Amino acid sequence: MAKITNLYERICSWENLLAAYYSAAARKWDRREVAAFSANLEENLIEIQNELLWRTYKVGRYREFYVYEPKKRLIMALSFKDRVVQWAIYRQLNPLIDRQFYEHSYGCRVGKGRVKAANQLQKWINMVDRRPGTWYFLKLDISKYFYRVSHEVLMRILRSKIDDEGTLWLMETIINCEHTAFGLPAGFSPDEVEPGERLFDRGMPIGNLTSQMLANICLDQLDQFIKHELREHFDVRYMDDDIILSDDRDRLVADYYAIRDFLGEELLLDLNDKTQINTIRHGVEFVGYRIRPGHRKLKRKSLRKMKARIAHIEKEYAAGEIDVENVNATMQSYFGDMKHYDSDGIRTKLTNNTVFQRGRK
Repeated sequence: MAKITNLYERICSWENLLAAYYSAAARKWDRREVAAFSANLEENLIEIQNELLWRTYKVGRYREFYVYEPKKRLIMALSFKDRVVQWAIYRQLNPLIDRQFYEHSYGCRVGKGRVKAANQLQKWINMVDRRPGTWYFLKLDISKYFYRVSHEVLMRILRSKIDDEGTLWLMETIINCEHTAFGLPAGFSPDEVEPGERLFDRGMPIGNLTSQMLANICLDQLDQFIKHELREHFDVRYMDDDIILSDDRDRLVADYYAIRDFLGEELLLDLNDKTQINTIRHGVEFVGYRIRPGHRKLKRKSLRKMKARIAHIEKEYAAGEIDVENVNATMQSYFGDMKHYDSDGIRTKLTNNTVFQRGRK
């Protein structure tokens, strides 16, 4: 496949930077830093353009915080100026890269997503269950993927796809940030490692738009290995969660060892202890659901979190801490997701047992 060329000029163009500004500001117009940037929009965009053209751009400082859904993660947020630069790259590079990706990779891709990943796996499970014999799944989970990805590997893959010096310089500037380390030693979680002990040659900041794109660029190498070298047809991936279906358990065992070796040798990554092989009738936990032939339910852990969240907003509403619009937005989100799994019992219990009332204890 031909390499991507003549890209940097398009990234730096005024039209692209202006469109990147609007993308970065969308649904954030009321934020102070967006308003401040917008007040001197032309000057700020010219400054970004000059820094890119003269290659003096440096990534700004990250603001760090934790989120706890769906699991505890360290988030690193950039200033608005840097988010404009990220969007400028993404708008030009991602469409060209995305068309090279494996069809059944669904994470952080336009027109894909979590529900479509679940739908595809459900379709395959329903289909193979009608065939003779027992069908199995291999569930792969990469250990601390965003914190362990190698910068050297990322740049090697980018150089294999891009023949454009400016774009490669800009991507390396972002990946090898000179003032912030993103990586973790093997086997550690973010809250177990002091900032000074993080690794400069590993990891991507969760929160960067380019990190989502780079995550897919790196793991597409695994997708292509599974498709072309292992010749597996029923393979679906959502970010670092991967499911392969087969009617041959021994073949899946062999796949596991081949994938483990490929990840270790080519991508410098490891599988974690969530990796497993079982029958499809046992049920496959994937993207928040438990999927069986003809059935899809919410994972027990996800259900517990939903109930706890609803109980919490009941108390917030009773105390007058949130208004009815906040309550409605949360509940409609949950009811919307219920369309994608077997939820009649859950919906009935929520409808009958949830009461939003001011002053209620």
